[in-house]
Amino acid sequence: MTLENKNLAQNIYLILAALFIASLVASNLIFQKFFYWEPFGLYRFEISVGILPYPITFLITDILSEIYGKKKANQVVIAGIFASFFSMLIILVADLAPAIDNSPINDGTFHQVFGLSPLAVLASMLAYLFAQFIDIRIFHFWKKLTKGKHLWLRNNFSTFASQFIDTFTVVLLLSIFGILPWSIFTSLLISGFLFKVIIAALDTPILYGIVYLFRRKFNLKVGEEILD
Repeated sequence: MTLENKNLAQNIYLILAALFIASLVASNLIFQKFFYWEPFGLYRFEISVGILPYPITFLITDILSEIYGKKKANQVVIAGIFASFFSMLIILVADLAPAIDNSPINDGTFHQVFGLSPLAVLASMLAYLFAQFIDIRIFHFWKKLTKGKHLWLRNNFSTFASQFIDTFTVVLLLSIFGILPWSIFTSLLISGFLFKVIIAALDTPILYGIVYLFRRKFNLKVGEEILD
């Protein structure tokens, strides 16, 4: 690989890492708003808006795992953990800082919107830690087993398993912390998991397209990764 291509590959890696971290932090900040979605009137999903950017993180780790390898994917996951905890610290400080009398947002409103974020981040990070590392491990297990072929298989198998673990763990912890009532535990678990499964299935063509562009640009064979 030429020096120009190496620099390009590194720049793309940094962009993907930035998108991953931004999606992760955003999902932790907006989680308190819930919405419903009824595709074709077949099923009513009742889920947090925090789930919307979350599938992006799993798509990105699959791209990184396929093109850059397990080590690079794990590095981005760890960076995401630090970014989330750092954002939690900033929120805690901001919540403690007293608002002035003519502040557009008073202390009560700010606390109502962001005050529960630290607990949510903790719950999300514990779930995320298990889910992302399991996703990467399963992805590479199937990649090795299929000798780099059948990208759809490892993409969906790894994502389905990790998304169930993520959804179950985060809903369980939020219920234990008292942030969510136990009465909606089952509905949130089913809705959250099914929504993520649908998104994971829909993003498979996107993953194929991106991987194809990478292989064409950097002359990679099937299963070949960009080495440091």
